[in-house]
Amino acid sequence: MTEAPYRRLLRPLDDRIVAGVCSGIGRYFGVDPVLIRVAFAIFAVVTWGTALIAYPVIWFLMPEEPPATPPAPTPTWYQPPTV
Repeated sequence: MTEAPYRRLLRPLDDRIVAGVCSGIGRYFGVDPVLIRVAFAIFAVVTWGTALIAYPVIWFLMPEEPPATPPAPTPTWYQPPTV
């Protein structure tokens, strides 16, 4: 599979606390996801919780990164040539 020539905003599979929204935003902008989580918490307090509505919306709209496909297993009948 070829890589896209641009960055993609995706929810990662490995570094998530709830759904990976803050982690995906942090990876997209090259910022530590903890800073995004703290900024989101502060934003939620400042807006009296109204910002909490944005999280499930972003969760729904932001696609999840595809799982890494493991390499195809070598058939058990195959014996590599010995030299």
